[in-house]
Amino acid sequence: MRRIAAVFVLLLVMAGCSDEAKETIGPVEESAEQEQDQDGAQEEITEVAAGLRSPWSIARHGDTFYITERGGTIAEAGTDGAVRRLDAELSARLSGASEAGLMGFVLKPGFGENQEAYAYYTYEGTTGPVNRIVTLKRGDSGWQETEIHLDMVMSGPVHHGGRLAMSPDGTLFATVGDRHEPGTAQDPESLNGKILQMNKSGEFEVYTMGHRNPQGLAWDENGVMYATEHGQTANDELNRIIEGRNYGWPVIQGTEQQEGMEGPIATSGAADTWSPSGLAYHEGLLYAAALRGEAVLVFDPGTGSLLQRIEGYGRVRDVFSDGESVYFITNNTDGRGTPREGDDRLMEIRHPGSG
Repeated sequence: MRRIAAVFVLLLVMAGCSDEAKETIGPVEESAEQEQDQDGAQEEITEVAAGLRSPWSIARHGDTFYITERGGTIAEAGTDGAVRRLDAELSARLSGASEAGLMGFVLKPGFGENQEAYAYYTYEGTTGPVNRIVTLKRGDSGWQETEIHLDMVMSGPVHHGGRLAMSPDGTLFATVGDRHEPGTAQDPESLNGKILQMNKSGEFEVYTMGHRNPQGLAWDENGVMYATEHGQTANDELNRIIEGRNYGWPVIQGTEQQEGMEGPIATSGAADTWSPSGLAYHEGLLYAAALRGEAVLVFDPGTGSLLQRIEGYGRVRDVFSDGESVYFITNNTDGRGTPREGDDRLMEIRHPGSG
């Protein structure tokens, strides 16, 4: 099932260059306009639904939002605020490791007819946590696992990755963390520390390598791909993703540079942390969910400038754009936040002039 392109062997050799090849540059500065949108007008932010339980990923079909919850349920939230929760019947017991559970989720094309979605979860294997990508089919009483597409991707106590996203041309992508073993990210024989794509045969191939714990994927209107990634303590990254490239971890991180490795278009720097998760592209801007940063971060993808922080809602796990509004889910009930009454929530950011 594993097909690792030969280019990564070359990249691994290049990664072995000495530290003398490293350079450092300063972290990207925040724009002074971060309290307003591009036109200087304030967004309207409203609650769509409340009472979510450690939510992880947002999908939408029609007027229904489908939100995975790490404990193994999928919440269905209507635009009227009503929430229905269905169990996901999985073929293996979910891992109790930190950050693990039912995570990535994306509806398959034709969902209205086939009622199918791809899901990513971490289960408890015989020697530790294992990552798996499956098809789930929705029934009246719950979601049933019907097919396994990728299995036996070993994980660790943390750094499971977990994001699933569909590219504009309908290709499924997945992010896999380094399972808290940094060397796996530069190992061409490991799927850890990689961004994967599903090929036409239904197998997963390495798309890029050298990632620590990537958790967000998005594409702009020209098909350019972007990803968010957790740094070590700080040095969180927003990357422009190009097939076959090496993004450096653990050889370089944050603002460090080395020949043959890609640096980020934006980084939190060594003195700050965002802990970025989900990512969405909306009207020329990138919206990143920030966990420890407790905000939705708005970036200019052309310059990497941080234009705005949308704050006041606690930890943010995922963001989603339907073309008219941006939606985000808080993540205050995951054991690391401070829940308030009604948490966790699905929120809508409606921009001036949107429908």
